[in-house]
Amino acid sequence: MSAHCCAAPAAPAVDPRYRKALWIALVLNAIMFAVELGASWSSGSVSLLADSIDFFGDSANYALSLAVLALAASVRSKAALFKAACMGAFGVFVLAKTLWNLRAGIPPEAVTMGAVGFAALLVNGGVALMLYRFRTGDANMRSVWICSRNDALGNAAVLLAALGVFGTASAWPDLLVATIMGGLALSGAWSVLRHAREELRTVHAH
Repeated sequence: MSAHCCAAPAAPAVDPRYRKALWIALVLNAIMFAVELGASWSSGSVSLLADSIDFFGDSANYALSLAVLALAASVRSKAALFKAACMGAFGVFVLAKTLWNLRAGIPPEAVTMGAVGFAALLVNGGVALMLYRFRTGDANMRSVWICSRNDALGNAAVLLAALGVFGTASAWPDLLVATIMGGLALSGAWSVLRHAREELRTVHAH
């Protein structure tokens, strides 16, 4: 979910390697959204549910990044603003869902959490490595990198939550990780928002 560019409003040349990486990321995230959504319902894990929603949001934002890739800087910066809003909304939803489930306190199924969380970590880790070289690009590219990085960190946290649930037979590790993931989303949204607004000011100054 990332993008940024402080150049003139002319449409830039598109690196074919970046376009290919976005397509691969889009397909992998769409697949993992379906896998994690089913696993979250079967296991009762809030952190897996949060991660599945994040995969869905990433798929939509990769598609948006592809759509505006060759457009003017101002359009790409506005797309980054939209992506920042999506990241922020995801963070708020996750935190609200965590508070809701806190009342029930029913522990999720740890084995399913661990297996699916590990698969998600492999996918997001691979995507983050693919996009690493583009992390210093425009706001749109930056948002993609930030999301991929946050996703990989979130997957690692889900694995830790699965171990915690298995060891304690409690819902607390799952809820704690879901809270962290919500906080990461809000932090990433603020970073992308700030970068995109700076780009828009630069474009309008020209």
